[in-house]
Amino acid sequence: MQGKKQYLDKEVTRFRLSERIPPHNLYRRLAELVDWTFLYEQTRALYSHTGHPSLDPVVFFKLVLVGRLENLVSDRRLVEHCALRLDILYFLGYELDEELPWHSTVSRTRQLFPSSIFEHLFDHVFAQCVAQGLVAGDTQAIDSAPVKANAALESMQPKQAATADTPLSPAVLTAPAHQLRQEATRQAKRKKEPGALGATHSKARLLSNKTHYSTTDPDARVSVKPGKARALNYLCSLAVDTGHGVISHVQADFADSRDSVHLPRIVGSLQPRLQAQGLYWHELLADAGYANGFNYAFLEQRGIRPWIPVFGKYKATVEGFTYNSLTDTYTCLADKPLPFRKYDTSADGNWLKIYWAAYQDCQHCPLKPTCVPTAKRKQLTRTAYDPAYQRAWARQQSAQGQTMRRKRQSTVEPVFGNLIHHYGLRRVGTRGKAGAQKTMLLTAIAYNLKKLLKYQPRKGKVIALALPPPPPAWPPFRLRTRKTVSRRNRHSNSVPSRASSATATLLLLNTLRQGSGGMKLAL
Repeated sequence: MQGKKQYLDKEVTRFRLSERIPPHNLYRRLAELVDWTFLYEQTRALYSHTGHPSLDPVVFFKLVLVGRLENLVSDRRLVEHCALRLDILYFLGYELDEELPWHSTVSRTRQLFPSSIFEHLFDHVFAQCVAQGLVAGDTQAIDSAPVKANAALESMQPKQAATADTPLSPAVLTAPAHQLRQEATRQAKRKKEPGALGATHSKARLLSNKTHYSTTDPDARVSVKPGKARALNYLCSLAVDTGHGVISHVQADFADSRDSVHLPRIVGSLQPRLQAQGLYWHELLADAGYANGFNYAFLEQRGIRPWIPVFGKYKATVEGFTYNSLTDTYTCLADKPLPFRKYDTSADGNWLKIYWAAYQDCQHCPLKPTCVPTAKRKQLTRTAYDPAYQRAWARQQSAQGQTMRRKRQSTVEPVFGNLIHHYGLRRVGTRGKAGAQKTMLLTAIAYNLKKLLKYQPRKGKVIALALPPPPPAWPPFRLRTRKTVSRRNRHSNSVPSRASSATATLLLLNTLRQGSGGMKLAL
């Protein structure tokens, strides 16, 4: 007979939420995994002892973590989603007839809590990953990627010239007057070039972080990624442990800065975190964007071996010149010395060493028309960290360097893909660098919690070995005669003695131990 389900919408008088959530549910296991009570002590100083009770801090952090785990960026959609899920209600500690907090309450509470509380929660989860054996600590891979800010390019406005006579509102960003004039001249020339954006589109604007800022989010910066459109972004810098892919550090930076600038801050925060857990950091994996002479020397001083490819502009040797490290002097093809003269700095703040030859040597040199036809003397500019560059170059050319490059690509890049596509890091829903830092920390916490829940330690294989029963005991001692001795010698090949049986057993056990590796023997 065909069945037909009828819905009566009756009122259930007996219902227990905990009985409806299976033990293997993600949020039930998550509620039992982390001890959330320490958050009360961390946030007590932010509240007054009087007034209306606020949103529970533990409920707030659980709620925003659900947003990361469910890949939800909007607080409004997050609250609507949680109201429809029994397991999330159980995780938050809410009954079916209780109203969830308003989305604006979640937003205001996020602004109330400083980034240090989010970092403390990150350290708490990271310590649990270390306790479970998910973090090796000796090798870390770092990388960065732009994350879209909560602002549009239409909100960009020109900066005002900074002058002492004209008082401006604190919300209006300023820039040096000479810098604004230089940028205006450069953009005017670009518009006049044939085929330029300004020449083809009269309403096009040439936006620069030096001359414009976003009125919606002043901390957001215009950045361009190959193959992507220009947008207001933040830079997410990430460090991942190569053991099991656990995120060991995350931070928000301005998107218009170089990756190499942020490496000292990453190391300064990550190394104490690892040492606090009893782990020691020995090797760092990164791409060429972090290649910097100061970074090489800085990492070596900290006892960390950098596996960072040397930037393409660096040349390990100067063609046509030989270098003497004892005298710190270059020698040209005409056998003329170019000794070290002075230090200088580059545009990004790196130290340079300047070498040049004597004026008389170059003026009377027959190679001058081809070497320095217009200059008065030959000059060489080298980095002050050339020994560190040489060691990095040697590591890059080795076979282990290629292995480390592939290891970095297989470690940190998949983590970025998961965070962007599955943990809501495709866009920062908050505004300001501090808000972006909180969002990135929450995303990393959710990722590590998922790793912690999925991790199952490997169990050693057990082999049950059945040994033959021991031989029967020999008869009691009796006087040996010639017939008894000859009878024993005749049967010695068929009946094993106690010593031979024990020796054979030990040999069998040793063979199984050597061949089984991590397998255990249950005797």
